[in-house]
Amino acid sequence: MNLKSLTERLILKTITGSAAVEITNLDTDSRAIRPGGLFVCVPGFNVDGHDYIEHAIQNGAVAIMAEKELPELPGNITRITVPDTRRVLPILANSFFGNPTEQLKLIGITGTNGKTTTTHMVDKVLNDSNRKTGIIGTLYMKIGDHVEKTLNTTPDTIQLQRYFHAMVAHGGTYGVLEVSSHGLDMGRVRGCDFQTVVFTNLSHDHLDFHQNMESYRNTKELLFTQLGNSDRDMQKKVVLNADDAASSYYGKRTSAQIVTYGIHNPADVRALHIQNTGDGCNFIVETPWGSSDFTMKVHGVHNVYNALAAITTCLLEGIPIQEIRNSLQDFAGVHGRFQEIKTDRSFRVVVDYAHNPDGLKATLLSAKEITSGKMICVMGCRGERDRLKRPIMADIAASYSDYVLFTTDNPFSEDPEQIIAEMLGGLSSHHAVNWEVVPNRKEAIQRAVEMAGDQDRIIITGRGHETRYVAGSQVDSFSDEEVVLSSLQVMEHGIQMMSPEQ
Repeated sequence: MNLKSLTERLILKTITGSAAVEITNLDTDSRAIRPGGLFVCVPGFNVDGHDYIEHAIQNGAVAIMAEKELPELPGNITRITVPDTRRVLPILANSFFGNPTEQLKLIGITGTNGKTTTTHMVDKVLNDSNRKTGIIGTLYMKIGDHVEKTLNTTPDTIQLQRYFHAMVAHGGTYGVLEVSSHGLDMGRVRGCDFQTVVFTNLSHDHLDFHQNMESYRNTKELLFTQLGNSDRDMQKKVVLNADDAASSYYGKRTSAQIVTYGIHNPADVRALHIQNTGDGCNFIVETPWGSSDFTMKVHGVHNVYNALAAITTCLLEGIPIQEIRNSLQDFAGVHGRFQEIKTDRSFRVVVDYAHNPDGLKATLLSAKEITSGKMICVMGCRGERDRLKRPIMADIAASYSDYVLFTTDNPFSEDPEQIIAEMLGGLSSHHAVNWEVVPNRKEAIQRAVEMAGDQDRIIITGRGHETRYVAGSQVDSFSDEEVVLSSLQVMEHGIQMMSPEQ
């Protein structure tokens, strides 16, 4: 695509050099630029793309787009100056990749907790109904057998449109996207033509970025207001959690048609008679499109909410409730979300991503309901993230567990001991005897495995699917699941070594 065509829709621009140059790739990361590339300089929180122009040219950039004054560029490099590079990114990305979301039925799911599980539920139901669907979120971009690892819950604008283009190329008709508050605030989903948006819940998280809950709530509002206001836009759909107070706020800020789901408050799609068992949960769903009993392999009321969001979304796509029921009864959960580690022991081990107060509380309450023995929680709070939630989460862990091992979780540049000290500030005197500090995460998990007895359950929280542990400049491979399995092997080996002497 030549540069003139690519930038045609930009109102304010100055092009210095040839506008006929052919653009074969574009990116905001100089390391990703290849020969024929357009490098877009975007100022970020920690780095500024304008500082990496020389590197981009070395990698083959033939054009540079900037919002600042630039030093003299080589004569064969075209310069495009615009007022705001971040704002024009969606226009460039959509043009370059052929406006892919106009060829997909795009569903966006936002909320503090439940985005990953809900997107996977929707993805499964749609695919089971022979509607080829792609998914983008915390874990990956996936359509059919094509899988790519993602770096962010909601990828940057260019990467996101590239993923949508890949979905179309693989014959996809639907796209399901996790939409984070960071992605909304940074404009990553501008230019995405959503047909349906879904809200799960709003609770304490990301206040290091948003400063306060009001700002956090208002950022998510963008997903609803950006649906538009035309007659066509009023045919779009918004799915809201009737049991969350933020839903009424979002409902007033969209012109789209609204369908609600819930358990306690009146809702269009409602779950009744919820029962949690050791094998999952059972409930009845009543809807304007019929009623049905549901049995799922995942646990907890929070997963009933996730299922209701998915059920409502799929009903709006014309899928009969019995088909949705049959699909979700086979849903085995998501890697790292209340994931049970298979062992041959008399105790259970669960790994969960819970990394904010409401998520941790929901996980522990769900576990408690199906545990007859003690609950042992291993938890930490990561560095360079919302510090206000650290004492709150420690209090929740100590309140809903029989024993807590406080440990580290990706401290990044922060002092791990200081993070733990801030966590312990949330403990009161009645928590005096049911916790200990084991700073080394591997040792904390090993300690939990060693102390677990018959019918006990270990809950290891905070990291879930993650496989990297970052402390300062050091990045190590680390999987909670693998540490659990290796700890069990060590125990087994120890028993075998002792047996000849017994």
